[in-house]
Amino acid sequence: MIMTLKFMLSIQLKRSKGIQQVDGFTLIELLVGMILAFLIITPLLGFMVNILDTDRKEQAKANSEQEIQASLDYIARDLQQAIYIYDATGIACLTGTVDTTTCPNASTNQLPSPTATDRVPVLVFWKRELVSQAITITGTQKDDTFVYSLVAYYLIKDSSTTWSNAARIARWQIKDGVADPGGQACTGYTGKYVTDSNNKYCPSPGFALFKLDGAGTITQKMNAWTKATASYTADTTVLVDFIDQTKTDDASNPAPTAVCSLTSVPASFSVPASFNTRDTAKMTSFYACVDRVNTTAQVFLRGNALARIQNDNLNYKDSSKTYFPNASIRVQGRGYLFTK
Repeated sequence: MIMTLKFMLSIQLKRSKGIQQVDGFTLIELLVGMILAFLIITPLLGFMVNILDTDRKEQAKANSEQEIQASLDYIARDLQQAIYIYDATGIACLTGTVDTTTCPNASTNQLPSPTATDRVPVLVFWKRELVSQAITITGTQKDDTFVYSLVAYYLIKDSSTTWSNAARIARWQIKDGVADPGGQACTGYTGKYVTDSNNKYCPSPGFALFKLDGAGTITQKMNAWTKATASYTADTTVLVDFIDQTKTDDASNPAPTAVCSLTSVPASFSVPASFNTRDTAKMTSFYACVDRVNTTAQVFLRGNALARIQNDNLNYKDSSKTYFPNASIRVQGRGYLFTK
């Protein structure tokens, strides 16, 4: 037995001596391997980076498209309640940017931010606004009523760090109070209004109702509207950011021309010519064509998706117009006015 074990052990030792020792890779082999890996991995990395960048841009474009459409829907719902929409001449009258011959009773700015040069009012109109459960019928039973409101949409481009490097649209509104002969007195007003601990049924500070009595057309009377003596306290509320800020006088890549398709309106930018010195008046990313007679407005919006992903080279270009989504909508107000 012992002899057998010695024989097997001797055979195993002979076999182990015959096994060749394996050495590591040489430096040349490592260099060749690294070069091959570099040639294979680099294009793959570039491909992945390009996919991620494209996906980021597409997501920014999709977000802009959604916001543009949502903003148009909001403006449309607002305009559906309109009883009178100001055209370019009417806006000029309200802002005091025309001579007194054209607007003899409105020679000063009737809208907020009269000295601001970083914004222009694009869409201004009167509407009837629902006030729910405001009028007492009997006991605890209440009924709805309507009040008149003045609404203005602005195109703003400034250096605020709160918002993007593109432009934005802001909304401003003042409204009448809910009248009640047996109600409360509101500061700055002689009438009586529905009593409420928060004064939410009082007129907005600075609000004054338009006057339709006397001689003259509705247009003349609405253009002659002047605010109350009280100062405005209502702030502008941003509706949507990332609106294209490209100007029409940009030497290299000017903004697309504003075009109106309403047959009764000249094909021109609806912001008054008196704002031509302001940069925001040279932008066609937000404009409205107004058919004042039929209380109809066609509103145009153009976003800027590039402003979501980069801080420079934000101007409109034909080669990148897919990242400047645009949309339009035509709305007719449901209200009407009459004069004696």
